[in-house]
Amino acid sequence: MKDRYRVIYSPTAKEDLFGIYRYIAFDLLEPKIAADQVNRIRDCIRNLDVFPKKHQEVTWEPWSSMGMRYVPVNNYVVYYLVNDDHKLVTIIRIFYGGRNVEQMIADS
Repeated sequence: MKDRYRVIYSPTAKEDLFGIYRYIAFDLLEPKIAADQVNRIRDCIRNLDVFPKKHQEVTWEPWSSMGMRYVPVNNYVVYYLVNDDHKLVTIIRIFYGGRNVEQMIADS
């Protein structure tokens, strides 16, 4: 079997995940749906330990030059980097898919 990658979250990605839960659970008053959504995102992220490069690269700068990849999970998009030398996947951000992420990153 192919070597597995270690998958880690950036502090910002962890906060993104908590924010998703908080919004659905407390703003929308749907704690069960919030837990289910977070679990689906986490399951997808866990599966990046094998063949993490199977998902597309971002096509806009500055993330394109960094080799940033993304994978959609329901209404959310997980952005991550792959380090082959260290067999490491780092989850960078998790955004709601309806947001203009390219513009958000350009403005930051």
